[in-house]
Amino acid sequence: MVHSLVNIVVTRSALVHTPAMSSRRPLIALAGAVALALLAPLQTQAAGSAYVALGDSFSAGTGTRAPTDGCYRSPYGYPALIAEARALELDYQACSGADTFDVLANQVGALGEDTTYVTMTVGGNDVGFSPVVTECALPWWISDCYGAIGQSRSILTGALPGRFDSVFSAVASKAPNAAVVVGGYPRLFNGQDCSWATFFSRREMRALNAATDDLDALIQQRSTANGLDYVDPRPAFDDHAVCDDEEWINGFTFPVGESFHPNRAGHEAYANVFWPGAGTTGLNRLEAQRGPHKAESGPLRTGSAAQAVLDMDLTSPSNLRQARAAGVSTAQIRVAERELRSADPTRQARGLERLHRLDDSGPRGFGGSPRRPSTGPVRDAEPQR
Repeated sequence: MVHSLVNIVVTRSALVHTPAMSSRRPLIALAGAVALALLAPLQTQAAGSAYVALGDSFSAGTGTRAPTDGCYRSPYGYPALIAEARALELDYQACSGADTFDVLANQVGALGEDTTYVTMTVGGNDVGFSPVVTECALPWWISDCYGAIGQSRSILTGALPGRFDSVFSAVASKAPNAAVVVGGYPRLFNGQDCSWATFFSRREMRALNAATDDLDALIQQRSTANGLDYVDPRPAFDDHAVCDDEEWINGFTFPVGESFHPNRAGHEAYANVFWPGAGTTGLNRLEAQRGPHKAESGPLRTGSAAQAVLDMDLTSPSNLRQARAAGVSTAQIRVAERELRSADPTRQARGLERLHRLDDSGPRGFGGSPRRPSTGPVRDAEPQR
């Protein structure tokens, strides 16, 4: 079954308050139509209810630039927005970096018979989300992007189904009275790499999105097989990927840990997927308390992008050997590195452009990915918004 929390709770609330009703079918069919009418009594009923948020960085709010502890647990993460909107008592267990083993060992113990609501995202770290994206972001001559994706897929089709069953069955057992909703992951890419600090090709971005689709399909299959509900964030995030005009997912940014995760608008959208309307209501209430937040980030400054590429260590002996074996000019790489090390933003931009031309001319670029505007180099300063 694929339901949001509001549909589950509306259906269950109607069953509780109308004992003469003999069939759930009319309630399910009408859930969407009556949801708005029932929101007020639902909030009263839910006040003080125990809501436990499990999962990984996508549930901990990574990407919103507001960590509160070592697990991140942002007040702008979708669980916090849901709790704010629906007056729920939140037990924020989700932790950045958590995989299925961590959820079992460190998080499900918070569940009990008095738990009313549970949400989670999990599985991305099991298949190596961060190292795979990092590998694919490198220039083609030192990257093994498809090898990394292949290893990730081996886990997805091999060990991960059983891991999901262990987690989902434990959650169902430990929280027998809860409405439990498991979320999938959004696609990260729109087919364009607009950053000077990354070297994704169009084919690689398609392969990464396809891997996300397969992971989401497995999450839906195993969660519903264990009697839990599933929500799919991908439709909501359409046209809001990295490099879209209105990004709900960060591209490469600093701090690096915020990269390739939903930003505050993305967590508002996530919350709305889990419980329609909760994200917008929760964010509005939070901003009423804290004040509206300023723009979270802008394009990387030239110097920041240059440093990020320098950190790839393209002129190390092993990386130069790989470039030479691939037929890439090591002389051009060395020139680019000198330009990146310059204090002059114009020279730094020239070095970045030089490296991207080398990357776009490679076999994976298919004649060049539509990367970045042709109007000039990266901005020298963050934009004022």
